[in-house]
Amino acid sequence: MRSIFKISLLFMLFYSTSRAQTIPKEQLIFYTSEWKGERFDDGRPKIPDDLLERAKHIGIEEAWTVLRNEGYNNQFESNWKLVNDDIPVIGRVVTAMFMPSRPDLEKNIKARGAKEGRKGNTNAWPIDVLKKGDVYVADGFGKIKGGTLIGDNLGNSIFNKSGNGVIFDGSARDLQGLKSIVGFNAFVRDFDPSYLEEMVLMGLNTPIRIGHAIVMPGDLVVSEKEGVLFIPAHLAEKVVATAEFIALRDEFGHAMLKSGTYSTGEIDSQWTPTIREAFLKWLDQSNSKVKMTRAQLDAFMEKRTW
Repeated sequence: MRSIFKISLLFMLFYSTSRAQTIPKEQLIFYTSEWKGERFDDGRPKIPDDLLERAKHIGIEEAWTVLRNEGYNNQFESNWKLVNDDIPVIGRVVTAMFMPSRPDLEKNIKARGAKEGRKGNTNAWPIDVLKKGDVYVADGFGKIKGGTLIGDNLGNSIFNKSGNGVIFDGSARDLQGLKSIVGFNAFVRDFDPSYLEEMVLMGLNTPIRIGHAIVMPGDLVVSEKEGVLFIPAHLAEKVVATAEFIALRDEFGHAMLKSGTYSTGEIDSQWTPTIREAFLKWLDQSNSKVKMTRAQLDAFMEKRTW
């Protein structure tokens, strides 16, 4: 009975909070309790800006492998259409959960939003909370016709506020207009000329599902043409650092293979002490900003499964 009471209390807190469809700060902190760093005022983990910059230079395959090694198997989603094929979308996640509309809910939600000073349709409300470095990630339940969460007007607003793009399990309209926003990209299920209808915002900065992936507010999202990966905030530093090391290891390996110094079998397996020392010497002589001790290298290589 006590567990049922707690669940009921959380349910009431969720729907009685003064911020439209936003979970209480305490609940968001509970969901992301592994994160020990700075947070935004609403409780969302605030991954440092310098880590976001580093994340722009890692490969999604390496990051995916690190997450798999940590037991996080439900963080990747593929099968997208893109506004621009060559612009990655990387940043801190702001989530939005949409559902099929029904008149009573939509009336009440919009009335409460008006009292809170919110403008326009509910698909514009998540844009108001965006900050630089954020990525607007929306669960639009895969809707295409009538599921166009943005066109070029909202796309411009999003980019002006966040300097970033969007990830929508839904659709978008005004493809040519979106393409004209320099630096902007959108990962969507499809494009459609229809306008948004029969959809309402039911969750803002709540846990959401994007295809096969679970997404939390404050996650680090990285993307490439093949898909998007949502990295829990508390693992962002480890994932980025390990992915950086994998890239350096591969660069070293390619150089050694081209020079004939080591064979493929030697490079593509656990390194011997001799190869490890050669790697550290190569790292010191290269222009890489990354410096590493033998102990740090051994720690990276200890549980090598990539």
